[in-house]
Amino acid sequence: MSSLEFKLEPMYAVSFLFRRILVPVDGSENSLRALNIALDFAQRYGSRITVLHVATGSADIESLKKTVEKRAQEKGVDVDFKVRVFNPQISSVANEILAEIISGGYDLVIMGARGSTTNEDIILGSTALSVVVNSASSVMIVR
Repeated sequence: MSSLEFKLEPMYAVSFLFRRILVPVDGSENSLRALNIALDFAQRYGSRITVLHVATGSADIESLKKTVEKRAQEKGVDVDFKVRVFNPQISSVANEILAEIISGGYDLVIMGARGSTTNEDIILGSTALSVVVNSASSVMIVR
């Protein structure tokens, strides 16, 4: 290589497409798998991760936050943890996630296929389906 030549670092289109990633978590195994994938994106491409928990009250939010922070620390990634408390008579979990997508300007949403529903036959939960259908951002569903 001559003194005028230089080696370019590899450039990944994904690092420009998915700079801001939202990960809705409810503590289910599917949502935590989605978090692991988002953390991998952050490690590889420098994506900024925001973890969102939507709740009707303050029940055990601290435990979930500690779980998220522990996983993020293990991967060496900083995450923002947001909580949206809502009234189920006025809104829904899906509506709150969609409102966060719009207000936060996220490029990608990575979420579990279904949350903590007890019916094992359901492949895609109602919240995930609603977000996929109504989001203007790309959505990755994790099973």
